[in-house]
Amino acid sequence: MTTNKSPDLEDIRSAMAELADSFATETELEPILDAVTDQAVRLIDGVDFADILLIDEQGHRSLAPTASLAVHLDTLQMESLEGPCLEAATNEPLVHSADLSREERWPVFAAAALQTGVRSMMSFHLYTYPSKNKRKVIGGSGALNLFGRTVGPFGLSDQAVAAMLATHAAAALVAANRQIQFESALTSRDIIAQAKGIVMERYTVDAVRAFSLMSKLSQDTNTPLREIAQRIIDSL
Repeated sequence: MTTNKSPDLEDIRSAMAELADSFATETELEPILDAVTDQAVRLIDGVDFADILLIDEQGHRSLAPTASLAVHLDTLQMESLEGPCLEAATNEPLVHSADLSREERWPVFAAAALQTGVRSMMSFHLYTYPSKNKRKVIGGSGALNLFGRTVGPFGLSDQAVAAMLATHAAAALVAANRQIQFESALTSRDIIAQAKGIVMERYTVDAVRAFSLMSKLSQDTNTPLREIAQRIIDSL
């Protein structure tokens, strides 16, 4: 049974301060996203559990779920190719359903969600962007998803709080992605430098010539320079 949380301004200020502190002090993404979904449940009346859905070319991931049912509902939407989380992740800034029993937009998902006891949902698009890095944390698109066991509606104040939380989650995801890209760039630089040294020694050329040979091979074979460098290292 959902209790009436009705957060006042001080509750919201306190939550935002905690989230800002976690963003400033945490180096891992997971605790920050956990804080976002936890605060959504604590602050917004009618929200019983929450999670963050990320979608990319490899599939989908459910992050920071406050209940395992959130993961199940994400999977149902991916399988049926319909639902508010999927719609928010790929298209709309905000998707809201106050009563899934009256929902006509996603008949298959709505029926399945009602069987789990979920009656209302609200999803916010996260402004993520793609990354080609194999260690990527994010890529494609995502949504902050809020699930309720009672009929809505979520009021404008609830939507405003959720939007702030979604913004915080999006900022954390973008920061994590940039950190991984930075680390990848450093790694690539070291690998290229190591390979250049091997070419210099093997062919008795200077650094400029070694890099030129590697760059030409990269262009001729349409292969990233980092991959060419790794192959040179692996050939030892």
